Amino acid sequence: MTHRDGSTTVDAELRWRPAPLVYMLAGCAAAALVLAVVFGKWQLVVFAAPLLGVLATAPWQQSSTKIQVNDGGTLRCFESEEVVLTVAASVEAGHALLRMKPDKVAGLGIEIEEANDSAAAPAGLRLGLTAQRWGRYPLSVRVSALSPAGLSLATVALPAGQLFVYPITDPQRMRLPRTELPERLGTHLTRKHGPGVEYADIRAYAPGDQLRTVNWPVSARRGRLYVTERLTNRSADVVVLVDTSQQAPGPATASLELLVRGAAQVVQSTLQAGDRTAVVCLGQQPRWLRPDIGRRQFYRIVDTVLDVGEEHITTTGTLAPHRAVPLGAIIVAFSTLLDTQFALALIDLRKRGHVVVVVDVLRGTPFHENLDTTLAKMWQLERASMYRDMATVGVNIVAWTENARLDEVMRLIPEHRRTVRVRR
Repeated sequence: MTHRDGSTTVDAELRWRPAPLVYMLAGCAAAALVLAVVFGKWQLVVFAAPLLGVLATAPWQQSSTKIQVNDGGTLRCFESEEVVLTVAASVEAGHALLRMKPDKVAGLGIEIEEANDSAAAPAGLRLGLTAQRWGRYPLSVRVSALSPAGLSLATVALPAGQLFVYPITDPQRMRLPRTELPERLGTHLTRKHGPGVEYADIRAYAPGDQLRTVNWPVSARRGRLYVTERLTNRSADVVVLVDTSQQAPGPATASLELLVRGAAQVVQSTLQAGDRTAVVCLGQQPRWLRPDIGRRQFYRIVDTVLDVGEEHITTTGTLAPHRAVPLGAIIVAFSTLLDTQFALALIDLRKRGHVVVVVDVLRGTPFHENLDTTLAKMWQLERASMYRDMATVGVNIVAWTENARLDEVMRLIPEHRRTVRVRR
């Protein structure tokens, strides 16, 4: 059951087994009976009788006992940031003493800040969580239950929530290719005259011009009204295209790190500039998110890239849906360019009239072993040939090389000389 605060309740039925105390009592009783037979001491039989009575009445099966765990729901944070997870467990039916312990998760630092066994109140666990790398971290706790008599023990592992860690991106602003921007106010300075701040020109007054645009000093000198024209500021529509297709093991799979960080950096930069930003993930499970603005859109987009959350829309096929890409949007793609279907999707977007730029996140060759020098050069020539062929259809590709920032790589993208008419 999911609550309004995002937490969920998980019910589990306990399966009991003998506790260590049972083996201790059985060992003492057996030793007493053996000694009574060997030495003929009836007092040892009297000593073992209560122990045997306790063992005979031990409830080996308590299938009616159920526990309920309230997890911490879904938590979100950035890399190296600490968050607190609170988990509670209580007995729904029956009687038992509960104790919780977190399970280890690879790559996640877990520190127990507070742990309480169940007594008058439910069992509680307060954990401090930190992760050095972005990703999804499913959390679970191991609940140990002890019967009131201490003779039965049960252990069950239950989910305790999920932690989504977002990547920390470079604060540098991205340079986007020039294109025809939609009629919407923003921060990108254009060459068109209209409402704005930057000075453009002075012209004679025409009927319909607002009085606030009148340049009074010039009008006084020339004896007639003149108005000041200014350059308009527009905002862009940016769609980040992410290649989520299956990659070969080795360098191609390792490029996933650059792919996620690059996409997050472009999204952060465009949203800070006031641009409407969307994301389309093409690959095994195509999905996309509608364009929007604001800080919350950043988290929605990263959730879509990590394939978490419920706000994105799943689709089929290998091409970007028309609904996911607004008219005149700038496409910034991140890919290893090893999948032919993704390359066809880029060409299709360019044919629709969009400005398409691609950041190649594959560094080196996609092979495990070190290639012969001749084969390595042949691979580089094939790669350069692909760059040239894609550029002839209007898709410009830049390589994200070692020790280079993404904003430096984006400056290498050539300007588009003309804008193809957008087709639907």
